[in-house]
Amino acid sequence: MKQQFASAVWNGGLKDGQGSISTETGALRDAPYGFQSRFEDGPGTNPEELLGAAHAACFSMALSLGLEQAGLKAARIETRATVTLDKAGDGFAITAIALACRARVPGADAETFRRIAEATKQGCPVSKALRPPITLDAALED
Repeated sequence: MKQQFASAVWNGGLKDGQGSISTETGALRDAPYGFQSRFEDGPGTNPEELLGAAHAACFSMALSLGLEQAGLKAARIETRATVTLDKAGDGFAITAIALACRARVPGADAETFRRIAEATKQGCPVSKALRPPITLDAALED
């Protein structure tokens, strides 16, 4: 089993506060995020953007595997994930993720590629992660 971690720090209220996100690898180190970057067009990142990046990366790698298992090797796979955040009741919800993939795969026909891509959409670990049980360890600090 391999585990990775990421962390976020938030200071202040929802609209006037600021946060930062960091990852274990250091790919993100105190990357800023806040209300403006999430709900408006302000600078910084946001959870939906990061989820989309993770999903696009995971899908691309998993598609490469699926193609290899079919005896094909991709020259290039580019995936864009568009994550939709909508108002839902008193709060917000991620209501859709649209993956758009363009690939160069020598020797592949359109039907084989579509079949492998569809299976990958269902089977990539991030796609699966959007449906798991979620655990929480919450504690107050002095």
